[in-house]
Amino acid sequence: MNIVTLDQAIPLLQNGAIGVVPTDTVYGLVTIAADHAAVHRFYTLKSREKKPGTLIASSTDQLLALSVSPTEIEKVVHYWPNPLSAVLPVPDNTYLHQGVGTLAMRVVADPTIKQFLEQTGPLITSSANQPGQPPATNISEAAAYFGDSIDFYVDGGTIDQKLPSTIIRPTHDGIEVLRQGSISV
Repeated sequence: MNIVTLDQAIPLLQNGAIGVVPTDTVYGLVTIAADHAAVHRFYTLKSREKKPGTLIASSTDQLLALSVSPTEIEKVVHYWPNPLSAVLPVPDNTYLHQGVGTLAMRVVADPTIKQFLEQTGPLITSSANQPGQPPATNISEAAAYFGDSIDFYVDGGTIDQKLPSTIIRPTHDGIEVLRQGSISV
């Protein structure tokens, strides 16, 4: 198992790696969102088809760079930065949303993760687990899920008091809460 620091993870990600890092909510399996091949490998590792991950970014500018509509961002920007993910239409970048046309995304508030994302660019992420299993609360649990099939792990200690992000979707007359998580809406 290759354990690295967040700083050491940056060049690994920039070269197509997939790893587990402590995010602003839970441990997440991550890769750079702009790397088509890495994203394909990410979805294969998670056994996900037609169930896209979550895009995390340091700013709305990073989302705009991935062709997210400014009009759609305006609908939810007042919720960010926060551990709240908004499901928004993303007509381009089919490789990211697996053909479903939408993608959950959030702008993080955690200063360490924000700085990390400023250096890596937006990441596609999903909780560090296998389908139907609880999210990893430490590196040992993450390693039990992924072993050597991923490139690195960043040890952030035990994360068991945090909830996953709240997930919302803008509707024509407001907001639909899809999953209540760490932020009440």
